[in-house]
Amino acid sequence: MTPAARVQASIEILDDILAGAPVEKALTGWARRSRFAGSKDRAAIRDHVFDALRHKRSFAAQGGAGTGRGLMLGSVRAAGTDPSVLFSGERYAPEPVDGTENAREFISDAERYDIPDWLWPEFKQSLGEEAEAAAMALQNRAPVHLRVNVAKTDVAEAIDLLEADGITAVEHPACDTALEVTVGTRKISQCRAYTQGLVELQDAASQAVVAALPLQPGMRVLDYCAGGGGKALALAAHKGVQVYAHDANPGRMRDLPARAQRAGANISVLTSDDVEKKAPFDLVLTDVPCSGSGSWRRAPAGKWSLTAEQLKELFSIQIRILETASVLLKRDGTLAYATCSMLNAENEAVMATFLKENSDW
Repeated sequence: MTPAARVQASIEILDDILAGAPVEKALTGWARRSRFAGSKDRAAIRDHVFDALRHKRSFAAQGGAGTGRGLMLGSVRAAGTDPSVLFSGERYAPEPVDGTENAREFISDAERYDIPDWLWPEFKQSLGEEAEAAAMALQNRAPVHLRVNVAKTDVAEAIDLLEADGITAVEHPACDTALEVTVGTRKISQCRAYTQGLVELQDAASQAVVAALPLQPGMRVLDYCAGGGGKALALAAHKGVQVYAHDANPGRMRDLPARAQRAGANISVLTSDDVEKKAPFDLVLTDVPCSGSGSWRRAPAGKWSLTAEQLKELFSIQIRILETASVLLKRDGTLAYATCSMLNAENEAVMATFLKENSDW
């Protein structure tokens, strides 16, 4: 496919997404209908689509419309490319740009930083002087991080094994187990270090959560909102710690047994009834459902689907989870609260409310 044809394909996929289709479904559907597209074409189109979603408001302003075409036109202009090069109407290229598709002269801060209008005040209040820098970071592609499974190897050996398979990784300052992959990200799932359970895909921030916990040999630890089990696996890498995993939706943990086997980890998967029987625990980690604002680089559609009403509902859910999890602890146990959100409404405000309503904590 030519670069122009890739832009046209991205326009079609974005229009599907803007009409309500889930991102992955729209991408997969296009790929199935377009067998002529090679792997490099699909990768390039995917990058176009995700970049447009991360910059949805600013690209719409530069492209003159919030349509798939407007977003891609804005993307081309933002890159400093003459639109006529790609929007030529020739063969599979998008139709030429007409005189009405002009960039707007004035855009608001919320548009410039690609944040919904209703959320921008909360975003600024939560992050203060760092708000603009944080919003700009969310406009960029997320780096790929790995967690070194220190139960089976060490950082130096993991880096060497990855390098032998064409993957370059460097240590990340977030915590001692974190690596950032700079070359070869698409090779990870097939490399020896991954298939042998020596490394796991896990964001550095998630690893830092586990690294901050006061873990000691002999402790019984519950990952109460385990999801796919990434933090449970990180917990299990600590010697002498017995790890239990639970999720309100057990289906989210369906891959955890296989992942644990690959990592050589001993993790007991519990139902809600099992949790009460196994209590009390020394430490309960509540990695609660949230807006996901801290991971919008990787899942940008969530930024645009979140509403003020949903944020309020999440607050209630987060409080309820804390209250339920707190009774599963030993008297002198540790209750850990974590989100992947940057918003005070899901962090400090939740903790303050919980402590106010539970004066014995």
